[in-house]
Amino acid sequence: MFWNVIFKSLSMRKQADLMKRRGIVLGTRTKDGRQGYLYMLNNIFAEIFYVNDNPGLGAERLIVLDGLEKLNRHLEKDLRLSR
Repeated sequence: MFWNVIFKSLSMRKQADLMKRRGIVLGTRTKDGRQGYLYMLNNIFAEIFYVNDNPGLGAERLIVLDGLEKLNRHLEKDLRLSR
């Protein structure tokens, strides 16, 4: 809970930097021809799309999900829409 409040008060760039530095990379996936990186930090999950799909560059889009259940729903929804 404490992490969620602090995390959501940060800018997108700082959220992406924190996930990249302190989070655990769960994997990558391709969505709409783009490479998305899934990170976990405590009970916060984030899917980050970087500029030119390069993690060395800045984050272009960030999807933050608090909790494993929301992550599962997000991934299932995307899977259903892609069929």
